[in-house]
Amino acid sequence: MSVVFIQSTLQLVAVFAFFMGVLSLAGLLTWVERKQSAVMQDRIGANRAEIFGFRFFGLFHIIADAIKMLTKESFIPAKADKFLYQLAPIISVFFALITFAAIPFGNDLKFGEYVVPLQGLDFNVGLLFIFAMLSIAVYGVILAGFSSQSNFSFLGGLRATSQLLAYEMAMGISIIGLVMCYGSLNLNELVHSQGDYLWGWLPKWGFFLQPLGFIIFLIAGIAESKRVPFDIPEGESEIVGYFVEYSGMRFGLFFLTDFLETILISCLAAVLFFGGWQVPGLFEDGFHFWNGVVWNLPSFVVTIIGVFAFIFKIAFFCWFLMTIRWTLPRFRYDQLMHLGWKILFPLSIANILITGTVILLLS
Repeated sequence: MSVVFIQSTLQLVAVFAFFMGVLSLAGLLTWVERKQSAVMQDRIGANRAEIFGFRFFGLFHIIADAIKMLTKESFIPAKADKFLYQLAPIISVFFALITFAAIPFGNDLKFGEYVVPLQGLDFNVGLLFIFAMLSIAVYGVILAGFSSQSNFSFLGGLRATSQLLAYEMAMGISIIGLVMCYGSLNLNELVHSQGDYLWGWLPKWGFFLQPLGFIIFLIAGIAESKRVPFDIPEGESEIVGYFVEYSGMRFGLFFLTDFLETILISCLAAVLFFGGWQVPGLFEDGFHFWNGVVWNLPSFVVTIIGVFAFIFKIAFFCWFLMTIRWTLPRFRYDQLMHLGWKILFPLSIANILITGTVILLLS
């Protein structure tokens, strides 16, 4: 059996485990959203679902929700375009999920002569690929609003289109400064570049090089996920958005897409601005402490620590996004457009000019 075949098989297993972890985390976030809001509002939260008398902090609600969506009638409006109506949720969840293929979730895992990349797709334009897939995912929202033949759905789809267009511009431009600093669109190379240090002690993470870019990216990322305070496309207290005519598992796919996009923004924030799997002081041979002491570790252990560090960063940003979700009120539509076009977009352009000037002066 060839080395290449074994490496490819091991990589496939690792990527499959990563995708299963992403889907499991998306399911877990449905519970986190309820419990975190309950804690913030001094309530108990969802805790009624039980198995054999055990409630386990309400975690069984995840299973109950899945069963409900799978068994509930999936209704198709009489005047709807049936093909586009059924295609819309598939487009949304597929292109939200496929973007994770380009996310590096750890350094290369080494087993003797075998080197297993912990990434599904490693190519030179990985960052461009992710933004392209996110742009295509918008079509699912547009088609859902259009194909339902409902005025409320159509209005939600129009809102989503204008919002995502405004904030995709700002989010895409916000990372150009980062690309200028590291000189690559390859996500693996971006993470490896953040393993260096400034002045010998400060990690060369994107956050320290591009603080303004990070703020713009995070705000635009929240808007891309269509979550409060940017949930104008859904507007649950107003028009109930582009998915108002959906039920059953088709609605569940839109619900899943929202959480997948939350996880994706968390992954990108960690990879682009917080070193990905990099841990301060951790090198390929182990930990290097400030006093010159070196704690040598096997390469396998170093990689596993990096993977857990990446998971921790994702969990932190998911918690942070959920906290924002239950803290800030929704923007009015005019406020949302004003923030996107008149504040974030000019700031992202200014960030490029500032970054270019600093690089020119330091070169």
